[in-house]
Amino acid sequence: MAYRFIQENKKRYTIKETAGLLGVSWTAYYKWARKGISQRRQQADGELVRLIKEIVEKHCKRYGSPRVGKALNKLGIRVSLKKAARLMRENGLNARRKRKYIRTADSRHCFPVFENILNRDFHAEKPGQKRVSDITYPRTNEGWLYLAAVVDLCDRKVIGWSFSEGMEAEQTAIAALQTAVKNRTP
Repeated sequence: MAYRFIQENKKRYTIKETAGLLGVSWTAYYKWARKGISQRRQQADGELVRLIKEIVEKHCKRYGSPRVGKALNKLGIRVSLKKAARLMRENGLNARRKRKYIRTADSRHCFPVFENILNRDFHAEKPGQKRVSDITYPRTNEGWLYLAAVVDLCDRKVIGWSFSEGMEAEQTAIAALQTAVKNRTP
């Protein structure tokens, strides 16, 4: 890594100065520049990349370099964390990141709050007697969508629903209620 940095910056700084700052020998840099990466190292790295790919795919891309390094060490292959991270980075084997928690509801608002009429009594004798609705936010490849659904508590069937890209009441909740009324008149 230090040799690569020296090579990339040799037009700006002298090789001796850069090597001295990085704590490597300038003669070793010249040796590296003549020979490049050895054939044996390329083969060993290729085998390591193959094993890393197997580990990453086996664990559904949830393993980052620390876990991959530990898994390789369990297999009897001694590898440093830095080398595992470098090989993963160079070959695009990054772990999927945990999604950041997004708070979607804000109870501190100035809008009216309606009383709980059902009082947790979700049993209905006949269709159309009790209906409930809710809204959820499924994430898609193109962003968030908003889904409002209306359920009849008698048979627990969804009788109205609406998808939208925005959370305006006309687009989601009211459209779901209108669909529910069309599907099953109260």
